[in-house]
Amino acid sequence: MNAAVLPDRDAIIIALDQIADPKTGQGLASAGLVRGLTVGEGRAGFMLEVAAADAALYAPVRDAAERALLAVAGVRKAQVVLTAAAKAPTPGVTRVRKGAQLAPDPRADTHGMPPAERLEHVRRVIAVASGKGGVGKSTVAVNLACAFVALGLKTGLLDADVYGPSAPKMLGIDEQPKFEDGKLSPLRVWGLKVMSIGFLVDEASPMIWRGPMASSAMRQMIQDVRWGTAEDPLDVLIVDLPPGTGDIHLTLVQKLAVDGVVIVSTPQEIALIDARRASAMFRKMNPPVPILGVIENMAFFPDPATGAPIPIFGQGGARSEAERLGVPFLGEIPIDIALRKGADEGRPLVATMPDSAVGRVFAAIATSLHGPRP
Repeated sequence: MNAAVLPDRDAIIIALDQIADPKTGQGLASAGLVRGLTVGEGRAGFMLEVAAADAALYAPVRDAAERALLAVAGVRKAQVVLTAAAKAPTPGVTRVRKGAQLAPDPRADTHGMPPAERLEHVRRVIAVASGKGGVGKSTVAVNLACAFVALGLKTGLLDADVYGPSAPKMLGIDEQPKFEDGKLSPLRVWGLKVMSIGFLVDEASPMIWRGPMASSAMRQMIQDVRWGTAEDPLDVLIVDLPPGTGDIHLTLVQKLAVDGVVIVSTPQEIALIDARRASAMFRKMNPPVPILGVIENMAFFPDPATGAPIPIFGQGGARSEAERLGVPFLGEIPIDIALRKGADEGRPLVATMPDSAVGRVFAAIATSLHGPRP
């Protein structure tokens, strides 16, 4: 089988340099405005990062850049994402050194900020957070979204991990969203509406972005996506957050009214420490974001011979943490080969095996978060 012939990268750069930057008069590439250029089979795209005040000025430039990409041999799909970043530094959680500790940066304080806006035609927004990476948060978010679909709810999934987007792989999507009438249209798969920065970049391309660029991409995915209409509203939007307690989390809470957050952790103490930090961050927001409950992922491995639970990472840690926080314990997700395989193959277990033991756990969690099937 012959390898796919990709569009010529140099030809793309030359084509983009024929478009003048309205600020400097230089070509777009020469002016440094072609960020994260990705070239794949039959497609090309990049991020056009400008100051927030210049967004309207560069909208025609974005359109011209997409036309230029489509004129390059081999490019059938072109995507230029215009992101507008504020000039001020993105707020950090800890910046100023005070004695032997790091004092909170006042710029990260959400008190006194304008209230976050509700997404048009979206009835409920639930964030899925962990604090720590590697606990299976994205696997939980994807399968929880599919469980809401099984309840008969119109459901969306926003993959907000701009540094490590996983939704495209986990859902088996290899397409790009369209920009129509000033809005990005989510892709549809497994009954979900899905948006991810991973749709706009190659799977192996690193997202080498400073905080302002990541936050700007997050703002665009919040504000520039048409999740629903007055005639066809979205019932619930699941937001899969990145690990940590940083720029993306602040941007989300500052820009988007979140109805609640689900915390995911494995049982061991080292994961629970970060889960506590995530919970504390959401409770310190203004207004506080309700903690809807805690899910324990990788809770145990069923013994192949007897089915008895083998607590590889400890036992009951997330349940105890939920009690300490005074929030519901939503359920235990075991280590399951089919769950892992489904994520690797782009076939979520809850969508393909809803009656499996793990599928029933996710169904119970979705029911407890929303209520029984209408």
